[in-house]
Amino acid sequence: MRTDLTLSLTLGFTVGLALIAGPALAQTGGHQGHTHHQGHKDHQGHDVPADHSRHQAPPAARAAPKDHGGHGGHQGHGAPSSAARASPPGADVEHAADLYFDPQRMARARAQLRAENGDIRLGAVFIERLEARIDDGEAGLAFEAQAWRGGDINRVWLKTEGEAEPGGPVEDVSAQLLYSRAVRPFWDVQAGVEHGWRRHGPDISHIVVGVQGLAPYWWEVDAALRLSEDGDLTAKAEGEYDQRLTQRLILQPRLEVALAADDIDALDLGAGPTSWSAGLRLRYELAREFAPYVGVEWEGALGETAQRRRAAGNPTGETRLVLGLRAWF
Repeated sequence: MRTDLTLSLTLGFTVGLALIAGPALAQTGGHQGHTHHQGHKDHQGHDVPADHSRHQAPPAARAAPKDHGGHGGHQGHGAPSSAARASPPGADVEHAADLYFDPQRMARARAQLRAENGDIRLGAVFIERLEARIDDGEAGLAFEAQAWRGGDINRVWLKTEGEAEPGGPVEDVSAQLLYSRAVRPFWDVQAGVEHGWRRHGPDISHIVVGVQGLAPYWWEVDAALRLSEDGDLTAKAEGEYDQRLTQRLILQPRLEVALAADDIDALDLGAGPTSWSAGLRLRYELAREFAPYVGVEWEGALGETAQRRRAAGNPTGETRLVLGLRAWF
């Protein structure tokens, strides 16, 4: 009885140990008995292909060199090494489709896609301000408009602004023709020419270089340097912000400042900051493209320019009520 019991316990212990150790031996010992992975020979001494063709991979992956040193990468039948995991096949390819299709054909297809969907020529016209100004019972007119034509990166801009008396001649008008190129999202660099027509003074032309875009907190900014035909350097920057009170009612603050590098007698300007203006306009969008507005604007001279005006007996600042229209199409 003892012998039978001892034999039964021994047999049961052996079977249990085999059941536990079997899977581990199958995982770790599989390659130890396969000599063709160590010497690249099969059991009959014939060479075995080194590319292990039964493990198929994309063309780029098959072309990549394989690390067979020590066969550490073959544990688990074809698991990639640490270097392969860090740089997967095709990681240096910009477009994944080039791994499976002719790269030249794919490049032509992408160029066609950009031409038909992402390189469309468009245009727009903006009437920023078309307004009547009332100051001490006297009325005047002012306008500012701009238009552009082109794509997402390169555009041509036409900008104009001026002032006039109701029923009278135009006082001052300027027009700019600019080439514009996008250099960052929401920012363009612009360069071109400007010509100004003045009623009380000579006409003058400038070379213009500037930037236009959307600053933090959604301020629309337009700033430029102007070099005149006489070598006079001036600058002007303006910014405006749309504060939506409702979906159609919008309050727009606007700021503008101008500077001159030197005294410019022809324009009656002194060196340094020359003028500033600030305004608030409340507009109502009858349609997105058509919005009348009412507002108030303050304007004044600065620095040496203000001194020149006081010496000539002219006012250095004024406050006016504005009534106008903003539109685009």
